[in-house]
Amino acid sequence: MLWATAGVATLGFLVALECAARHYGVPGPVTYQAQEVVLSPRSGPLLYAGLALTMVVLTWRQRLVALCAAVGVDLVFLLVRWLAGAELNFGNGALWAVLGCGVVAVTRRTGAERALLLKGTGLGLLLVAGHKTGDTWLLITSKTRPTVLDPYLVIADHALGDPSWLVGRLLRATGPVGEHSIHLIYSQLPLAAALVGLYQLRHVAAERRFPRHHLVRTFLVIGLIGPAVYMIFPVVGPVFAYGWEGGAWAVADVWPGALPQVGVPHAIPFDGITPRNCMPSLHTAWATSLYVHTRRGSRPVRWAGTFWLAGTLIATLGFGYHYGTDLVAGVVFALTVEAAMRALARGWDRSATLLVAHGTAVFALLLLAYRFLAREMAGCPWLFGPLLLLAMASVIYGYVRTTGRWEPKAVPAPRSDPDPGPDLTEPRPELV
Repeated sequence: MLWATAGVATLGFLVALECAARHYGVPGPVTYQAQEVVLSPRSGPLLYAGLALTMVVLTWRQRLVALCAAVGVDLVFLLVRWLAGAELNFGNGALWAVLGCGVVAVTRRTGAERALLLKGTGLGLLLVAGHKTGDTWLLITSKTRPTVLDPYLVIADHALGDPSWLVGRLLRATGPVGEHSIHLIYSQLPLAAALVGLYQLRHVAAERRFPRHHLVRTFLVIGLIGPAVYMIFPVVGPVFAYGWEGGAWAVADVWPGALPQVGVPHAIPFDGITPRNCMPSLHTAWATSLYVHTRRGSRPVRWAGTFWLAGTLIATLGFGYHYGTDLVAGVVFALTVEAAMRALARGWDRSATLLVAHGTAVFALLLLAYRFLAREMAGCPWLFGPLLLLAMASVIYGYVRTTGRWEPKAVPAPRSDPDPGPDLTEPRPELV
């Protein structure tokens, strides 16, 4: 019932976004995903990542059959596109294989086996649908929010030492090699998440059940809820509002060379194309969630989680996509969502309620402070800078402390005492 309810709710949400996108004259997430069954897909690696997630419920023989089928279908599509002179993209075969698993589940499986295969199919499709949903959300933000609040964050960012300008200069100093390396980390975050998700789900086929909580669930929820905050606090980022990417709509072309001179903060008009996707930084939120989920893995997995978090933070600031205040809000947002998802998996109690309420309150206070106390924050950076970091640290500490109590405690095995030998106080049988 829970999975059925979640499926219906997700389908309703996708249909609503489809209608909203159609209102602005563009296809929505449902149409885009349906088109990729036949037309040239835009996200081939993501489609194969979705297939990989679906295959966690299959045996090794079934995985080989599904992979061969996906590659075979893709080769046929590539041959047809080559003959027609079309763009040679791949990924249709992966989507066909995922849909085929769903058909097999409905027609050839029953009971628990059907439910497990349907869950795997749904997980693979949701990964792709989440990406399409994000694109639609970004379109809606650019069409419905004609003004942006970047001047407020520029001033509030003084309390943190203007990290976007600082890291932007440092990244430029590294030259093309450093920029390309950091951009690769930034752009391949979904792939890193898929790999960590596969690592967490590697025992599903043997145990015939999914774990209660895993990274893919949190990633999808962050991607669904986060863009709603964009509608409340629309921001385009330093490289657009104060850099060359903004074109004629930019207030000034000074990023990252010089700080802009902002008097009284106010909303500024911007184009109807650039997404208002800065507050909070969802890349920071996803990287934080990735880091959290790698803490219980092997040493290479833990190092990979740390590496991707550090690289993502450098990229979001160094390329001018976000302000420092966005990153603080992104960390708080990620840990609050993560706490809620873990509480749903284990069952709500008072500690879970307090943790989620604390994270929500801190996140709301951050948004209010950025909007209404920006000038005060810039005027007293030695006060408000530490306060911002302290507020974020309080959520981190609360999450670590509370979830640590949720972990099952290891019970030591009872010690087996050595054989004490015969009881010499008892009378010997031959003497009785």
